[in-house]
Amino acid sequence: MKGAIILGLVFMLLMLLSFYLFYRGLNQGAHDRVMARLSLGQPEPEAAKPGLARIERAFLRAGLGRPTERLPLALTVWVMAMLLGYLLHDGFGLMLGILLPVIVLRFYVSFRYRRRVRRMIEQLPQLLDHAVRSLKSGRTLGDAILHSIDSASYPLNDAMSRIKRNVQMGVSLPDAVQDFAELYERDEFQLFAMGLRVNHRYGGNASELLDNLIRLIREREQGARQLRAMTGETRMTAVVLALLPVGMVAYFLAVNPNYLLHMWNDGSGKTMLMVAFGMQTAGCLALWRMLRSV
Repeated sequence: MKGAIILGLVFMLLMLLSFYLFYRGLNQGAHDRVMARLSLGQPEPEAAKPGLARIERAFLRAGLGRPTERLPLALTVWVMAMLLGYLLHDGFGLMLGILLPVIVLRFYVSFRYRRRVRRMIEQLPQLLDHAVRSLKSGRTLGDAILHSIDSASYPLNDAMSRIKRNVQMGVSLPDAVQDFAELYERDEFQLFAMGLRVNHRYGGNASELLDNLIRLIREREQGARQLRAMTGETRMTAVVLALLPVGMVAYFLAVNPNYLLHMWNDGSGKTMLMVAFGMQTAGCLALWRMLRSV
């Protein structure tokens, strides 16, 4: 009986989603599509960051687009995960269905952002070197930077396309690069923006400025690699500590599953398992935050 009710709710949810997508496709005119393309990748105001704007900013930095475009699909998957968890393990499964997708999505977005911005920083010296060669061939600083963005590789080309859009809409190049640096919140991009602002306001040799930025960014990258090599043992210890309890639970389930099932069927045993799960989750989050600072 409970399974039939769950399947009926899933059917109704999917039907509502299909009607919503059909209605949205019929009523989204050409003007709305043009405005959506123009606003794609634009920064949110820094003064006020409500929850939805903060989520959109995180998705944008990770290269995943705006989450509002896939919000109905995400909500459908989330509700189905909650229903599936409730169908399998009642209240505990419902709690897992509520928390686990959110935690997995948070880690995935953070992982995508860190990997993407690391590749962008690795490609930034090549872009600046291309700009230096363009300056020496007679181009202006603005033309050299914009031409270098066109010749850059993914993901730096895709991320810096917001600079070109802002410049085409009338924003000055230093302000557009400053907006880009504030979005990704990395020192290398802040130095790039600061150098352009100083050159724009006081003048000077732009080629020498970019050469110094290239050398500084490469030295910081080399120092970061040395730090990762020196702290490799610490990071591996944290990974082992995080996976050891999970491995022990998997071992018990494979060798003697009745041991944990007996604890789960007992009132005090269930409480102990839930407390252990909460402590394991908190410990993994603490280790993850510690590793980010290394």
